[in-house]
Amino acid sequence: MKAFITGGTGFVGTKLTRALLDKGHEVTVLSRSEKRRPGLPAQIRLIAGDPTEHGLWQQEVPEHDVLINLAGESIFSRWNDEYKKRLRDSRILTTRNLVEAIPSDGGAVKHLLSTSAVGYYGFTGDEELGEDADPGTDFLATLAQDWEAEALKAAGKGIRVVVARFGVVLGKDGGALEQMVRPFRLFAGGPIGSGKQWFSWIHVEDLCRAALFVIEHPEISGPVNFCAPNPVRNADLADAIGNTLHRPSFIPAPGFVIKLVMGEFGSVILKGQRVVPKMLKKHGFHFNYGRIEDALNNLLSDT
Repeated sequence: MKAFITGGTGFVGTKLTRALLDKGHEVTVLSRSEKRRPGLPAQIRLIAGDPTEHGLWQQEVPEHDVLINLAGESIFSRWNDEYKKRLRDSRILTTRNLVEAIPSDGGAVKHLLSTSAVGYYGFTGDEELGEDADPGTDFLATLAQDWEAEALKAAGKGIRVVVARFGVVLGKDGGALEQMVRPFRLFAGGPIGSGKQWFSWIHVEDLCRAALFVIEHPEISGPVNFCAPNPVRNADLADAIGNTLHRPSFIPAPGFVIKLVMGEFGSVILKGQRVVPKMLKKHGFHFNYGRIEDALNNLLSDT
């Protein structure tokens, strides 16, 4: 199989690229720079181009069997109008340009796996959210809906489309976990705000396995929640991190401080969603890290 990846040089992308190579697949990664970043496998084919703009890179797309769309600015930052535009453009324009590059008859392309996020569901308290749950109305939910709509246009060209709604991805050497554990290492960790908000997460190894799983199972299409089967409340997450690192976990970060530091994004951190992977479980996918304690022991026990 020949795979074409946008966002392949990022935290998730480098790990998924390795997983594809380990399975014997050929991988082309679109990058804004031809310079290889540390950790990027030497076996990949790297091409330069900006996915938010039309370019010669689009001519490469029709020669691949599967397209994997991971590109997008990180949401983990203080938002202002300019940054929210970057969040939107990096997702909408990239996906639109990728789909436009697919020939009307599909060419060699058979599958599109396009990233979305559990932010699609908005904020619904303790309600358990499967793929059939209604969308939210806040900024992230609206962004996710528009993002998915661009990807689903590929179905009109005869392409199978899977929209992967990511929970917070946990892994070593970067990503959200590195930021989350920092206060615990300084003996200042604890729950955020009330601690009652739900945290939907996935170990990066399970995410890569899930991506390969849906690619290899053509009966799966449409939205798929890429998150572990056991979301946790923020307070329980804090306890699990503290126990794994042998650090206290009782020093809370008040909600008003989070909002002051993070602005609008602070409100997202203080709410959360309780999302479950109904589609993956329905089709028989097995999680190696279904419990937060197992994931953290794997990722933090040697640090």
